[in-house]
Amino acid sequence: MSIYHVGKVCVKLAGRDAGKKCVVVEAVDERFVVVDGATRRKKVNVRHLEPLAQTLDIKEKASSAEVKAAFSKLGVAVKESKPRKTAERPKKQKKKAAKPVKEAKKKAPKAEKKSTAEEPAKKEAPVEKEPVKVEAAAQ
Repeated sequence: MSIYHVGKVCVKLAGRDAGKKCVVVEAVDERFVVVDGATRRKKVNVRHLEPLAQTLDIKEKASSAEVKAAFSKLGVAVKESKPRKTAERPKKQKKKAAKPVKEAKKKAPKAEKKSTAEEPAKKEAPVEKEPVKVEAAAQ
């Protein structure tokens, strides 16, 4: 049997709650226990705990209220825990359909094209370059 049994008072050595007193509420296995008290109720490694000589008379998996009552008899202030209120997630807004934009384009009057028959084509024929004659200089 491990020295970390239900009701054993300990001090947290590591983590956010380091230096605070807690009590073992449940022994998960040889390495891990669930603690509660002046710390947050949480599963911790026994390496992060320092056992004290004190024990509390609590049952296995005791509620936070029972742990608080047992610690008050011992004279240790216990952290008041309140359940978190989760914020309501914002609802996704639907994207506006692209149909009104397409309809607006369809309804817009089209510009009339000028007929090519009225205006003569101003295309000029490509200019042909004459070959340059190179005369050899006679000596």
